[in-house]
Amino acid sequence: MDTGITHTTHPVGAGSVMGLLAGRPRVLALGEPTHGEDSLLHLRNDLFRELVEREGYRTIAIESDCLRGLVVDDHVTSSAGTLDEVMERGFSHGFGASAANRELVRWIRAYNDGRPACDHVRFAGIDGPLEITGAASPRQALTALYGYLAARVDADLLPCTSDTLDRLLGAEDRWTCPDAMREPDRSVGQSPEAAELRLLADDLVALLGAQTPHLIAATSRDAWDRARLYGRSATGLLRYHFWMAAASPGRMARLVGLRDQMMADNLLAVADRGPVLVHAHNLHLQRNVSTMRMGGVPLEWWSAGAIVGAELGEGYAFLATALGTVRHHGVGAPPPDTVEGLLYALPEDRCLVDTTRLAAAFGRTRPGPRTSAYHGYFPLDPAHLTDMDGLVFLKDAPQG
Repeated sequence: MDTGITHTTHPVGAGSVMGLLAGRPRVLALGEPTHGEDSLLHLRNDLFRELVEREGYRTIAIESDCLRGLVVDDHVTSSAGTLDEVMERGFSHGFGASAANRELVRWIRAYNDGRPACDHVRFAGIDGPLEITGAASPRQALTALYGYLAARVDADLLPCTSDTLDRLLGAEDRWTCPDAMREPDRSVGQSPEAAELRLLADDLVALLGAQTPHLIAATSRDAWDRARLYGRSATGLLRYHFWMAAASPGRMARLVGLRDQMMADNLLAVADRGPVLVHAHNLHLQRNVSTMRMGGVPLEWWSAGAIVGAELGEGYAFLATALGTVRHHGVGAPPPDTVEGLLYALPEDRCLVDTTRLAAAFGRTRPGPRTSAYHGYFPLDPAHLTDMDGLVFLKDAPQG
């Protein structure tokens, strides 16, 4: 094996990234192999600042609740709320506790200060209102969509009243029962009320589309876009709850696939307003089929990145990230006969790797995959080097 790979590496920066690509993509995806490492998020922040200042990027999207993300976007564009409130209410999955995420929000707000709205940097969450243990009630999204329409279209065009929605939605804990993920019969997702709500949500989304010219003129493109987000979230949540209540063997694979479909739909909508950097787990952004084990069951699904990449073609670019060590989780120096091990032996603390040239340097004798005892870290799969547009390598991930 030819291990002379120094010619495949570059400094991590906007210029180096663009040098690997045929042109500026509408969606530039930066993956991460694990969550909760601020060193990865600081690297993301550095790259995003350069993309804004040098390449005209104006949106960052992350793997966080899309509805909560509206709180962050309102803050960075109009100073709504305090920074502490935004970090508490604007992120899911515990990401609001990250110092790097706080730094990102503070920087975007400062960048936007004094600039016209057309030049503002925006923030978006692309994840559905979901956690690994369950899903939110569709109430917030469904009632917000209904309220937007009810204030602007004739009442006889609406498929129901707000009282009907409230009755069908019922108590919140019907939707958020923590046992429903493991016990399908505890889910409300296939109840008669949920079935009727799915039809009503579909009708409301169709009405939103049919009234597009009037609604944009009466409000704004941003307000209409937000209503579309409510519609996607409502229909996506109702679909997700339906499958939570299913007893079929493919239930979990369907759920993880639905989650990534919601991410893809949100990401495509965000990309409609200009080039976006999206940051999420490698499994959600890679072009190849994603796989993992959950509760001992192997799952396979198409990621959001695979879906968006298929639709946008060269308008989508994917940079995976790999780590050398995550010592506070017991992930020590990588074996020297892995891709991570070969990159770990280089002097740079972090680098951008041209994966096409790296794969060519390996030829037919590519290194074997690394293994990790820490379930939260997903090592690089060398079989998919050519499915990436580049690889960001960080030698060490210190805690915090």
